[in-house]
Amino acid sequence: MTAIKNRVTSEGFKHYLKSLKFSLYTMRRPLDGFWDLIHEKRGSMAAAHTIVVLYVLVQIIYLTQTNFTFINIQMETFSSFYVVLNIVGPLLLFSLANWCLTTLFDGKGRISDIYMGYAYAMVPQLIIRIIITPLTHIVTFDEIMILVLLWYIGEYWFYLLIICAMKQIHDYTFGKAVITTLLSLAAMGIMVFIFLMFFAVVSDGIAYFYSLGQEALFRIRRG
Repeated sequence: MTAIKNRVTSEGFKHYLKSLKFSLYTMRRPLDGFWDLIHEKRGSMAAAHTIVVLYVLVQIIYLTQTNFTFINIQMETFSSFYVVLNIVGPLLLFSLANWCLTTLFDGKGRISDIYMGYAYAMVPQLIIRIIITPLTHIVTFDEIMILVLLWYIGEYWFYLLIICAMKQIHDYTFGKAVITTLLSLAAMGIMVFIFLMFFAVVSDGIAYFYSLGQEALFRIRRG
């Protein structure tokens, strides 16, 4: 029984490593890669979580260790919490918004598939930030534009991979994938707006009842 359990664990770990390594294939062959990622089960949620965690760590190092001539961060106000929020927040919001939207347009992907596709699409940004961070301490000021170009390549590569991922996950045409992705971004904005409105209403309600309670206590003490 123990031998069987160890074998299953070993096979699971091997699949995890293969699915993590497969992220490099999705970078180079996004259409084939994202199709196999979901429909052929070449990806895994464990690998997706690992990519997100690595991205958060690399982003913190990138923001704190990059030469100030390339990026200037006020360390007095820097918070790792906001880095996590700025990465994980859009990931979760996009996954939810895209899933809600694509269910209305015959999308085949589950919310976990969308999460996985988004996470795997972050790999070019992850790699380029790893490359850029030490190079900012080596290149001269005149050569800094090369690193800026690299940074933009990572950003646009990510956008392209997101569209390819949504196309393959939902089995859409390229045009439909672009439209639903843009609509998902709009839906994210609406969701954030609704959340902020809800938070403001709840905050005002709490403040009102708190002041009402304070007034009541004041009157009781005077009476």
